[in-house]
Amino acid sequence: MTSQPIDREVLPTNVTPLHYDLSFEPDFKNFTFEGSANIKLRINDPTIDVLTLNTLEIKYHEVKIEETPASDINVDDKAQTVQFIFPKGTIAQQGTEEFILQTKFTGILNDQMAGFYRAKYTDKSTGEVKYMATTQFEATDARRAFPSFDEPKLKSTFDITLISTPELTNLSNMDVKTEEIINGKKITKFNTTPLMSTYLVAYIVADLRYVESNEFRLPVRIYSTPGDEHLGKFAADLSARTLTFFEKTFGIEYPLPKMDMVAVHEFSAGAMENWGLVTYRVADLLLDKENSTLDRIQRVAEVIQHELAHQWFGNLVTMEWWEGLWLNEGFATWMSWYACNDFQPDWKVWEEYVSDNLQRALGLDSLRSSHPIEVPVKNADEINQIFDAISYSKGSSLLRMISKWLGEDVFIKGVSAYLKKFKYGNAKTEDLWDALSAASGKDVPMVMNIWTKKVGYPVITVKEDGNNITFTQNRYLSTGDVKEEEDKTLYPVFLALKTSNGVDSTNILNERTKTIELADAKFFKVNADQAGAYITSYSDERWTKFSEQANLLSVEDRTGLVADVKNLSASGYTSTVNFLNLIAKWRQNEDSFVVWRQIINSISSLEGAWIFEDDEVKDALTGFIHNLVSDKVHELGWDFSSEDSYSVQRLKVFLFGAACSSKDVKVESAALKMFDEYMKGNKEAIPALIKPDVFSTVATMGGKDNYEKIFNIFKNPISTDEKMAALKTLGLFKEPELIQRTLGYLLDGTILNQDFYTPMVGLRNHKEGIETMWKWLQKNWEDIVKRIQPGSPVLGHILTVGITGFTSMEAYKNIEKFFSDKDTKGYDQSLARVLDTVKSKAQWVARDRAVVRKYLQECK
Repeated sequence: MTSQPIDREVLPTNVTPLHYDLSFEPDFKNFTFEGSANIKLRINDPTIDVLTLNTLEIKYHEVKIEETPASDINVDDKAQTVQFIFPKGTIAQQGTEEFILQTKFTGILNDQMAGFYRAKYTDKSTGEVKYMATTQFEATDARRAFPSFDEPKLKSTFDITLISTPELTNLSNMDVKTEEIINGKKITKFNTTPLMSTYLVAYIVADLRYVESNEFRLPVRIYSTPGDEHLGKFAADLSARTLTFFEKTFGIEYPLPKMDMVAVHEFSAGAMENWGLVTYRVADLLLDKENSTLDRIQRVAEVIQHELAHQWFGNLVTMEWWEGLWLNEGFATWMSWYACNDFQPDWKVWEEYVSDNLQRALGLDSLRSSHPIEVPVKNADEINQIFDAISYSKGSSLLRMISKWLGEDVFIKGVSAYLKKFKYGNAKTEDLWDALSAASGKDVPMVMNIWTKKVGYPVITVKEDGNNITFTQNRYLSTGDVKEEEDKTLYPVFLALKTSNGVDSTNILNERTKTIELADAKFFKVNADQAGAYITSYSDERWTKFSEQANLLSVEDRTGLVADVKNLSASGYTSTVNFLNLIAKWRQNEDSFVVWRQIINSISSLEGAWIFEDDEVKDALTGFIHNLVSDKVHELGWDFSSEDSYSVQRLKVFLFGAACSSKDVKVESAALKMFDEYMKGNKEAIPALIKPDVFSTVATMGGKDNYEKIFNIFKNPISTDEKMAALKTLGLFKEPELIQRTLGYLLDGTILNQDFYTPMVGLRNHKEGIETMWKWLQKNWEDIVKRIQPGSPVLGHILTVGITGFTSMEAYKNIEKFFSDKDTKGYDQSLARVLDTVKSKAQWVARDRAVVRKYLQECK
């Protein structure tokens, strides 16, 4: 047997899978399924008569090779493996290099949103509760559905058969080979897949309808449960255009015979890129454009293009092991923005990237509990926890950085060469760097290996001495307490100095300190257009100059400066006064919705950190925000016209929401009037773009009557967007009995498991909700972990939303104490991030409590 790396829990290599012939029949009454798996295996070592496969929650009825049954079956639940032990000499007696392992088994059609599982929904025409049987195998849950070699590099081909009642639709990765009714059962056989990893296998048995686009050379269908199929038109049209765009971009045809996309009612993530059968949360696929916010429209587009990018990057070429997950997710994220920019230039996505994906990456990577982009992972518990902002957002941010360095055309050329070389196979990060180096003639590994293999990112401290500017790099932590041993890495940093003469991209800071002489230091900014994944710390005097130099800065620059100065304030590199001064000075002349989005997000972070302070300072902060937005919101108004540009609409939305939350009397009154008219039956009374803000305004007024109205909207929405807005709003009510009522809905089945944390987002917005939610979480934690498996991203969201509202070291210690005797396997990394976040906020408040109070008093 070949020895295995000690840092990975992988299967023995005495056999290699070549082909799976799978059959499944779900039982919707008992929530089980009957299955069979005939697996063709290549013999690597004929002396070993033990076959070890991955398995979880499967009961075996028959296991044999030819007519020889297994003499023993040993299941290891902890390792998630099974050993099929055969009589001595069985493998050698096959007399060939290949043989077929035959198994029959029963599995659980679970409610964990993992493996082959059931998703609950309500039939729109009858009100009856029904179920769809669907799959989610990434990262390591194919083993819940069939015995498998559940590792990404062990690619095989698959024949899949589904057995159901005749009225149901059967779908899988490939198109239908044959379908017939035998003895009252529909038996659907699908054509053989290309070589692919087990985590990309998918199949669905459900009552489904579809809309189809014929704008691509192959069928593109969007499936939903009956009554929602018309909401798939946006996705169908966009998908057809996107597949065409990616074929042209990569120079490689999409290799499967069809593209099906399905809205699944209970789904742990946003979507899953199964080859040829992509699955989505309902809200991330189906779209009622007339009743959706601009954020929702953009979200649906982004998710669809992300998943379709995966059809090449991830599905056609797959990472060799899970430490390369970022290759899949980082690239698909970058590619979705690249495609959006081509399709919707008025969305200004590369400007918005700075306030969105880049900040998400920097936020998580600023925590001591972060991890490198390429992090060694050895088992399912560790693998599931790296599906985070490091793999997605930091990965894509580094690709954005390198694409700007090489040029987008050269970058795409290198990516295309990489895909062509490794198609239907597996690759490592180094393979991508080699392809990009060949395309560009630049030493890509020298720059990128450090960024991908080391944790964190630097803060570049700038010191000025006349025209001599000295740059020093150190690791940045949001807690501001970097230890010497944590500050060994020297990153190759593209300084990209912007001056009045343009951008100088020649300077790379790859040592601790470097001094550069500028011709004129009246104006300069590091990290032009915020292309690099790092933060820059300036002197108080330079921050003051920036407040007067907005006209010299691009949208990306202004957005990045607002984000940087807030982060530097939170970590103690600069005073929060610099942050407040900058946004106060820029408010009058700022017209970019992207910059305003960052301003509002950043000031909301300050509000969140100060949430447990006394009412005087909180009221003063509300007044400060009101002064920021009031003139602008009154100037623009909140009437929406088809003549408004996308940018103007986005700006109106952001300002309206901020004005509502900062108690602008005129705006608040308008919101309440809209809601009153809406409840009287005028469904046009609230523009869809600001409906969440109107609902939130009603909730801040409180009262059982208002709660009932919002709850009824949640139960009887006119769109998915409205449903989710109402659900989030329920958490904003502060009355104790209403908080308890909202929390009760999380466990009684009213709220789907996938949406468990949504009303918790509202509860985190006020101290009453934060405190009550924590008591409730402690009381119900064991039940929650049973309901939402530890490896699920939903549990990570529950931890984050439910606990990070706290802002004191006392709370930090209480949280730490509560979990000290818990088995945190599967969510230990999420918990560590929660604690880091609470600590960071506690230190920020303790450090700047007095200066913020003084500043706000002087602003009155």
